[in-house]
Amino acid sequence: MEIIIGLPKGSLNNVNRGNTYQLFKDAGYEVRGYEPGNESYEINIINDDEIKAFLTRPQSTPVELNRGMVDIAIVGEDWVKEESVSHEGGITKIGDLDYGQTRLIVAVPADSPYFSLSEFFRLNKDRNTPILCFTEYPNLTRKHIMENDGYKELFGDSVPLVQVRGLVDGENDMVQIINSDGATEVYIAKGADFIVDNTQTGSSLKKAGLVELETIMHSSAGLYAGSNCVGEKLEKAKMIFEQLYGATTARKYFDVKFNVNNDMALAVSDFLVNNNYCSDEPTINTGSKFSQINVLIEKNKFPEMLNGIKDYNASSIVRNDVKQYVK
Repeated sequence: MEIIIGLPKGSLNNVNRGNTYQLFKDAGYEVRGYEPGNESYEINIINDDEIKAFLTRPQSTPVELNRGMVDIAIVGEDWVKEESVSHEGGITKIGDLDYGQTRLIVAVPADSPYFSLSEFFRLNKDRNTPILCFTEYPNLTRKHIMENDGYKELFGDSVPLVQVRGLVDGENDMVQIINSDGATEVYIAKGADFIVDNTQTGSSLKKAGLVELETIMHSSAGLYAGSNCVGEKLEKAKMIFEQLYGATTARKYFDVKFNVNNDMALAVSDFLVNNNYCSDEPTINTGSKFSQINVLIEKNKFPEMLNGIKDYNASSIVRNDVKQYVK
């Protein structure tokens, strides 16, 4: 049995955002040819010969899943939704991997007088030239626009024109949605009225002199399966997900060990449990004079816990990152 997986090219394998390569390493896979910035289109999973991996562009990954070119793939939910606006297809989510979070937003120049997309349309009702929107998400953008109250007041059920390179679809050429193929924010400076783009923090939009009007959807990376992924392949896909999810979950925790006098061990254990400083009951290894306490703790709780255990004269405190955490 062989399962074909698509691994994301771009921001989801960027060391400052997603680093899917590191995620696979943390999950126990030995990967060659997928190092960030040096990816190959054929990727080797050295220690699992049932997995065949290819590099995939997020924009085309749902297409490859729907057509059985890959069995499973890691991709953002925004791209899956973009592919399935007009038809459901055969893509199913095996699970969310809780990284690569982003938002799909509508943005306009920062000096615009609009506070919502509805207001934008209403204030442009007497306009004689087409309204131009650039985006990498023409399907989601058209759906969002057609559901907008301001648009419906002006144009009813008329379908906005969409252009993807030489392909044109739609009847309302007064509102034109044009595929941008990346670097979407620069089109405002070239004359676009608004854009639809994904953003994490909004900092790149601010640098481009833009402001958000509204959010269309929230998205994060997940493991998705195509219609070909059934039977043994589906079971293998679920196993892969569990290993990957264990690695993403582990990123939220520290593995902490420290020593206390034997007569303080139970009191420290109660302190940790009562304050929810551990995922499970602490492990206590008792020696002749000292006991070693081992606890798995959420990273954001560590400073508070550290301050607390000092009241019990904790010593030899060691903090380690966690690579895998499977509940």
